[in-house]
Parts: sequence; C-alpha cells; structure tokens
Amino acid sequence: MRHLSNHDIARVLNEMAVLYEMEDVEFKPRAYERVAMSIEALDREVTDIYTEGGIKALHTIPNVGEGIAAHIELLLKKGTFPEYERLKKKFPIKLDELMGIGGLGPKSIKTLYRKLKIKDLKGLEQAAREHKIDKLAHFGEKSERKILKGIEFLKKGTGRFLLGSIDSLVRAMEERLRRVPGVRHVTTAGSYRRRQETIGDIDILVSVKDMGKLSFRRDGSSASKLMDTFVNMPEVSEVLAHGLTKSMVRLKDSIQADVRVLPENVYGAALQYFTGSKEHNVEVRKIAIKKGLKLSEYGVFAIKALKHKNIKTPVAGRTEEEVYKALGMEWMPPELRTASGEIEAARAGKLPKLIPYGSLRGDLQVQSNWTDGHDTIEAMSKAAATAGLEYIAITDHTKGLAMTRGLDEKRLLQQRKEIDRINKKLHATRYTLQVLKGTECNILKDGKLDLADSALKKLDIVAVAVHSHFNLSERAQTERIIRAMKNPFVNILFHPTGRKIQKREPYAVNMNKIIRAAVQYGVALEVNAAPERLDLKDLHIREAVEAGAKLVIDSDAHAAAHFKWLDFGIAQARRGWATAKDVLNTLPCEEFLKALKRLKNEQ
Repeated sequence: MRHLSNHDIARVLNEMAVLYEMEDVEFKPRAYERVAMSIEALDREVTDIYTEGGIKALHTIPNVGEGIAAHIELLLKKGTFPEYERLKKKFPIKLDELMGIGGLGPKSIKTLYRKLKIKDLKGLEQAAREHKIDKLAHFGEKSERKILKGIEFLKKGTGRFLLGSIDSLVRAMEERLRRVPGVRHVTTAGSYRRRQETIGDIDILVSVKDMGKLSFRRDGSSASKLMDTFVNMPEVSEVLAHGLTKSMVRLKDSIQADVRVLPENVYGAALQYFTGSKEHNVEVRKIAIKKGLKLSEYGVFAIKALKHKNIKTPVAGRTEEEVYKALGMEWMPPELRTASGEIEAARAGKLPKLIPYGSLRGDLQVQSNWTDGHDTIEAMSKAAATAGLEYIAITDHTKGLAMTRGLDEKRLLQQRKEIDRINKKLHATRYTLQVLKGTECNILKDGKLDLADSALKKLDIVAVAVHSHFNLSERAQTERIIRAMKNPFVNILFHPTGRKIQKREPYAVNMNKIIRAAVQYGVALEVNAAPERLDLKDLHIREAVEAGAKLVIDSDAHAAAHFKWLDFGIAQARRGWATAKDVLNTLPCEEFLKALKRLKNEQ
C-alpha cells in the first residue's frame, strides 16, 4: 500500500471536483469538494484509518459515500484510480498549477479552459496580461488583477507550510514514536511548538530510558528501534541521515523532518534550545553569561566549572522549568518566545495567564449550506456540540456576495425560523447546544451594509466583513470599515485584514484606527482560526489587548470537521498575549450575549 498524506488525498479529490465540473456532471463536484474539506480537517491520517479498518472505516469520514470510499481505497493501494486517469486524459490540464491560484474553483477553471483553452499557469498568466480574461462573463478586470497577484504569490514560494496543513501529520508521527518501547518523551520543537502560522521543518526531540547504554551501532536499544521506526514511516520519501542519536528524512510533501535522541537529564535544555526562537535564545544566553552560566542544548553549566573541565553534571537541564529557574525566570509558554518583552516579564514575575486551549464555549462564525457552507445547520450544530461547544452562531453570507448565494432579508427570515426549529429539536434530545441567529454582513464600498437595519436588529449576532474592493487606499479602506462598525447593531468585525496566508496579502488598512474604533463603538475583533487566515495576526492581537478591545475566536467553519481549527485560533491569541478575559466567547452563552450588549451600552 502507498502512503499518501491527507493533503495529497484531498488534492486528488479536489481535482476530481474540477474534472467532473468539466464534464458538466451534476452534484459530484460538490460531493468531492465536501469530502476533500473533511479530510483536510481530520485529526488522523486517512492511511491509518484505512489500515486499521479497511474500506468500512473510510465511511466514518464525514461525507464519504460508497463511490468516493472506493476511489480513496484505490488511491491508497495503487496511487490512482481509473476514473481519475480517464478524466485527466480527457482534460489535459495542469490542475495542480491552476488550483494554486486563490479564487479559481471548478466553474472558473472550466470557463477558462472552454473559452480561452487555458491549461496551465503559463497560459493563465499570458491571458491575464493580454486582458483576455476580463472580457469573460463572471470575471472582469478585478478578477484579472486578482489572478495576476495570485500568480506572483505562487512564484515567490516561501518553502513553508501552514501550521494547520501539517498538524495532523506531526501528531501522527509523534504518536508512532511514543509507541516504541522505552521512549519517555516525544515533543516537536521549533516553530511548530511556538505555533507559528507557517512551519519550515519538523524537529522532533525524544528521550529514551536506556540512552546511557548506546553503543552507536544497530542493536536492540530503544534508540535503535526508534530510529528504525522513524526512517521507515510511510510518509518518508527520502532518508537523508540514519543514526542512533539523529536521523533526518524528507517527507513526500517535501518538508524535512529530524529526530534527535537525548538523555533525560538534558531533555529540558534541548527542548528550550530547539524551540527557539533564535532571537529569544540569544537574549536568554546573554542573561546566562551575566550570571556566570553557559546555556546550550546540553544544559546550564557554571562557567567556572567549564574552565576546570568539570562539566559532566549541568546545573540544570532536565526540564525547561528547571532551566529558566536557574536563570532567574519563570517558565515562558513557547508561543511567547519571540524576544518581544516576554523575558523581562518572566524575570519580573509578570507574565500574562494566557487563554488556555479548549477554553472556548462558543463559535461565532459558522457557515451552512444555505450559502457556501458544505453541511446543514443541524449537522453543523451537532458537530459543534460533539466538539464540546455550548453555542454557535450561524453567520451565513449576505446578498452582496452573490457567488456564495448570499441571503437577502427574506431568506434570512426563513433561516431564523429554521434555527428556531433546530433549537427545539436539539433541546428535545441529548444535545444542549444553543444555535444563535447571526449574519456575516457584507460591507459595501462606501461602508454601508447590504442588509437593512430592520433585519439586523432581529439577530443575536451581527458580524461584518470586507469581501470586495480590496484595492482601496489605506485611508479609504479604514474609513469604510469604521463606518460599518458605527452601525448600532454591529457586534463583531470578522477577519479584519482580509489576508490569506501564502495566497493574498492583507488589504491596506490602519489597524491602530480600527482597534480604537472597536473600543469606541463596542465592536469585538475576530481572531479567525482558519489555517489560511489566522486573522488577526499576533502583533495586532497584542495591540488590541493593550488598547482594551475585546476579541472573539472563531473557526470560520464551512464544514462539520472544521471546529478543530479553534485551537489554531487560540494559539494565535496566545502569541498575541491574550488572556481568557480578553476573549468574549470563553463565557457561557447568556453571559456572552450580555457582554456584547454591555460593549454597546458603554459607548
């Protein structure tokens, strides 16, 4: 059997969605997109699910039916399947290139192929530069500029991976290593442990019980078994080094992964060193030197002892807490280690008590299949309850965003009635979740909203967001957003800068003014937890917290599997020094709704 990452499987299924769209097949494009989205959001590798339970286990993945399960099984066994090969032969398009451009989905790729014979990135760029695309229906000059920007982004290629795209892979690798007999600790360090938005490589640190007995040859030791397990993992495409204390591999998605085996008595020092950041470690080492100490991945040593060659036993090194204590500091959460004030706070005993993982009670940005979501309101509600949430707000798009089938006032009223029905049904069963009535209302170019106030005032949650006119000047964009925030019914500003990591730069906006407006007009700022957004970024979160603005952390779920993203949003908030008190949806539902009203009433 071949090993394919979840990302690889989802990529093929997304390509199938495009290929079926090219054939004008109804329903199947959407079905394959839904399964791809579910797989991207899984906590486990599909390969492991199939290995343990066969094709029946594939049916436990949300939205997977018999036909798609059969295709996934063939993909895992042979690396392809006949229907995929048939469609690729019929439509010789480089889908991996075209689908890398933000905004190009099945329908737009079909139009470009049929009207302009565009098959690859080169043809797409040429057509855009010759202004052929802006003449097509449903495209226009704005779409053409967006395509060129997307091509430019793709060409830059950072060589880094979204945290959310590799998280399940890293967890699966860690779990396999933990199962090796004799292994004590397994931790992935580096930018992954600091929960940065993108990850350059995977650095795994391991301690084993018989480290002191290593003979530096292939034997039956825990270290030897561990390294054999690591280099033979199904994700590995190339072994770069295979030793007893360090091995390096390149995975099939091109990211490099390293494993280091360490003695238990220096594991904490190594974890501190390899977690970083580089800037943080430089400052910590300076403090160590001033105290007559030397800090390295092997421990904390007294410089005098080093001079006398008495260096066998470090002053500290077994745990990170021990290392930092030896230097006169509190232990610092990895998310804060950026040399931006955390060291001074740790020395003074004034580190913030960061918002804990798993502390969110509600999710205020949830889309359903009423617009561009993939699941029903009821399915999303049950998934949220299963994820441990107490309440969600259904915030589908509004009429100004026609491509998502946005809701007008009439359909919004119908949806409110549907939510009442679902709440009644949920409360009659084991589900205690409360579904709130909300909207993700579109901000028009002039700052007005595309729904009437008479409709907005009947909702529990009114969130606003920018979905168009990204190219306005900083002044115009800022004034536009603030005008929307002044609306007396607006509670939340969604994804405030509009960025998509590695796909779209944030639009020009003065975040200092937006933050001040949030405080002035009683509007919470969203930390969007979707892996490609993570918007607000950490610096803006910290500025908002210091200014007294309130935050909400939302998944931006478009499918039932997306609620797991909330922890990425919490990580982002932690990197911005946010506490639970700064985040409104750590409150129970009734207290949350009261807090929203207080924000408005205090203005």
